[in-house]
Amino acid sequence: MNLLLAEVAQATQRLADAGVPSPRFDAEELAAFVHGVKRGELHQVADADFDARYWEAVARREAREPLQHITGRAFFRYLELQVGPGVFVPRPETESVVGWAIDAVRAMDVVEPLIVDLCTGSGAIALALAQEVPRSRVHAVELDETAHGWAAKNTEGSRVTLHHGDALTALPELDGQVDLVISNPPYIPLTEWEYVAPEARDHDPQLALFSGEDGLDAIRGIERTAHRLLRPGGVVVIEHADTQGGQVPWIFTEEKGWADAADHPDLNKRPRFATARRATA
Repeated sequence: MNLLLAEVAQATQRLADAGVPSPRFDAEELAAFVHGVKRGELHQVADADFDARYWEAVARREAREPLQHITGRAFFRYLELQVGPGVFVPRPETESVVGWAIDAVRAMDVVEPLIVDLCTGSGAIALALAQEVPRSRVHAVELDETAHGWAAKNTEGSRVTLHHGDALTALPELDGQVDLVISNPPYIPLTEWEYVAPEARDHDPQLALFSGEDGLDAIRGIERTAHRLLRPGGVVVIEHADTQGGQVPWIFTEEKGWADAADHPDLNKRPRFATARRATA
């Protein structure tokens, strides 16, 4: 075992003792980042090339600073995104939400589907849709100024049109024309603040996390925006907490002009997102 791998083993134990959920992965990822190699190449780093800054990075992660803030990058589907303080770090569970949306758009008989991503954060969802649905026209909306700055970095040179604005009043010029509205909005109840992981609670922007006493305030607002934006037959896809399964589809009722409202599980079989179709009559 070379010096770096020995240090990674020690770092793994330190991170595990600190309660980090994936200590081995994080220790290796930090080592790869500091030494400018891939995780599978750590054994190739010569002992003489060991960089002591590795332990500075480990200490930051030990204090529960998000891994992605330390490395400045987050991976989402086929994307590598720039992230840091002030923007919500995209999570793996959102990848299944986007996968469903991509399949839904591809199934539509639309040559150039029009898509809107509300509460875009880093721009992850919008960029994934633009990349994987090549002829789509994608608009992304973000209210927070700092998060919008990160989204601007990530969407620069892409086909995503970024807007700085409120999801509740966004894009009136597209009313009744949109094929798909998608959102990963804030959905944590204010009463659950103390139970949120430190990486999110202490580092993600509060605007991206909490939404009223039951966590559903933003989703109720996005329901109204989605109904306004979507064409008849258009689809909305919205992420929610696994504890909110069964609640969110009831926001998209027939009385409000929706059809086929349903919940869907993530890869761990937990209810993760809801979908509905704007009624055609």
